[in-house]
Amino acid sequence: MTGPRLQYDRIAPEARKAALGLEAYTRSCGLEKSLVELVKTRASQINRCAFCLDMHSKDARQNGESEQRLHVLAGWEDSSLFTPRERAALAWTESLTELAAKGAPDHLYAALREHFSEKEIVDLTFLIGTINLWNRFGVGFRLRHPPAGS
Repeated sequence: MTGPRLQYDRIAPEARKAALGLEAYTRSCGLEKSLVELVKTRASQINRCAFCLDMHSKDARQNGESEQRLHVLAGWEDSSLFTPRERAALAWTESLTELAAKGAPDHLYAALREHFSEKEIVDLTFLIGTINLWNRFGVGFRLRHPPAGS
């Protein structure tokens, strides 16, 4: 494991400011905090972003998420611990995070429409895009999470 590649926030503070603006919208859009953190954590698992996984698993626990659900999140399709609404969001998250391989199939969009309003679908899609942006910063620049216990 090597150290961070560069400090993007110092090199391009306006880029970080723009990304924080996107993040601010996702926090205030009205989607449940628990759902937001599940989506952020699942996308970060797929993208293998340890920095974001550390942050969002902590945030999820602080918002009342159970250890059990966090531990089985990668296998959510085979678990009864997630609601139909969460399952639709997680399927959409995986699809859009792995866009080149999975596309955005009609059946996943139809499942979203059963559980989300049009505004919520836009907000969820925006959330997925935003966490994927952060994951690319984290993985691309090799950001490191704090040591255990921090």
